[in-house]
Amino acid sequence: MSTPAVFVDRDGVINVDHGYVSNQDDFEFIDGVFEACLAFKEKGYLLVMVTNQAGIARGLYTEDDFQSLTEWMDWNFVDKGVEFDGLYYCPHHPDFTGKCDCRKPKPGMLLDAQKFLDIDMQRSVMIGDKVGDLQAAHAAGVPNLYLVRTGKAITEQGAALATKVLDSIADVPAELSNV
Repeated sequence: MSTPAVFVDRDGVINVDHGYVSNQDDFEFIDGVFEACLAFKEKGYLLVMVTNQAGIARGLYTEDDFQSLTEWMDWNFVDKGVEFDGLYYCPHHPDFTGKCDCRKPKPGMLLDAQKFLDIDMQRSVMIGDKVGDLQAAHAAGVPNLYLVRTGKAITEQGAALATKVLDSIADVPAELSNV
């Protein structure tokens, strides 16, 4: 039987978005992120990060730089008792690498995760800080769309698409029931 997932964006949801974050010195975790992610896991959800990383396409950092930072980030979660079930990223940008199917607002990363992890999209959740995160999840069949204020400015379009707008990822577990 398929399992639901909580899909999370990275910059603006997991960490403060300082713009093209590519090293540990610039990576600042959002308050409450570890506790929230632990609560998702305890409620029976898979935990899947889906993040656009246009800095790779722009030549601001390498894919190896991103992988090193992601490994460091992942170990910080493991140290707090939280393991991601999937870590997906898009290294493209249409102005530099052409169009792709994985860059949000397209649903490619979520659909890849669905296939690989056998995710029940109808019972899944997306937590993002911008409308493109929610559009990707909506296109992938995820009905529960949470927009958080810890990243980009909330737009009318994002607020209209969101199931709910919350202050941060720390507020989401209270919104979810056990699977």
